[in-house]
Amino acid sequence: MNGHTGKPDHLLLVLTLLLVAVGIVMVYSSSVIVAQERYHTSSFFLKRHLFRALLGLLALAVMMRIDYHRWEGLAGFGMLLSLMLLSLVLLPRIGLNGHQSDSQVSRHISLPMLRFQPSELVKLVMVFYLARQLTRKEKLIGDFKQGLLPSICVIGISLLLIVLEPDLGTAIVIGLLAITMFLVAGVRWLHLLALGTVGLAGAAAFVLSAPYRMRRVLTFLDPTWDPGGASYQLRQSLISLGSGGVMGVGLGNSRQKLLFLPEPHTDFVFSILGEELGFIGVVIILSLFLLLAWRGIRAARQAGDRFGFLLGVGITASIFINMAVNVAVVASLCPTTGLPLPFISYGGSSLLMNLIGMGVLINISRGHARKKPPWARRRTACAS
Repeated sequence: MNGHTGKPDHLLLVLTLLLVAVGIVMVYSSSVIVAQERYHTSSFFLKRHLFRALLGLLALAVMMRIDYHRWEGLAGFGMLLSLMLLSLVLLPRIGLNGHQSDSQVSRHISLPMLRFQPSELVKLVMVFYLARQLTRKEKLIGDFKQGLLPSICVIGISLLLIVLEPDLGTAIVIGLLAITMFLVAGVRWLHLLALGTVGLAGAAAFVLSAPYRMRRVLTFLDPTWDPGGASYQLRQSLISLGSGGVMGVGLGNSRQKLLFLPEPHTDFVFSILGEELGFIGVVIILSLFLLLAWRGIRAARQAGDRFGFLLGVGITASIFINMAVNVAVVASLCPTTGLPLPFISYGGSSLLMNLIGMGVLINISRGHARKKPPWARRRTACAS
């Protein structure tokens, strides 16, 4: 089924635009002091974020008009290209340090007129690749060697390259995303349990291999440990969230952004949002993400084929998992990972890839099936 029989889900589009608008406001509010201090202009980050948002919205407008089936044949090439870009990040003079405080971190490609984070591209391309593979291997989905192993090898290479940057947070999100897609595709529970066990063991070994990662775990277990060092950022985040109360201190009135909370416009923008807009604002933003997840799954279920269903679930899961991990970090519910809040944090690669993904998801929402497809009925039966 390659034709569209319905209208796009306009609520999905509205939710996306609302979150992007919130992001523009919060990036400016949270970055105004940092921008003035570093670049002597309060709108430095706002101008860049606005440009990236407009570019992303243009990409969304294009993607929502292109039949998503056209990307199925390009998924393999896209995965290969993504792996090549991930490899380039590790090369001197091309890989660019994402945080100047840690010269060992290299997550961006730095070329003339280009600064890009390939791991964000991999996060999206992986969804297309797995959707294609799990569609083509549908009859072999219970066979580990023939049905799963090829996909697992590609995922493993991607995760290895991302871990070498090092970027454990993104690797964890991609791992959770892959397991989610395996689950909805009907992969055997025994295989999922084995993959999860291997993944947890690998993550634990990676954490134990570096003292600074162990310090992050220790600050998660005890935020009062090393208050002026390893746990400083987390403590400032909790102070920011707690200061907001029910109604917040008011938009633009955050005190923690006065150079107390490091990089308040990127990974910890949710802390400033909670301080300025309070508990009510936090509930509203989280409700927008929950609504987006609901409409995303609804769009996936309306797809007329298995590829569209898996693609829609994957895009939705990618955004939701990323959001959940970011909020958990900010609220000290998991160790610090350095992940942006989708649509809201300052960061061009994340914003662009998420908006491209939403364009594809809105396109999927146009493919209404007259009745639930056989593969969806089988999936429901297996789940029950």
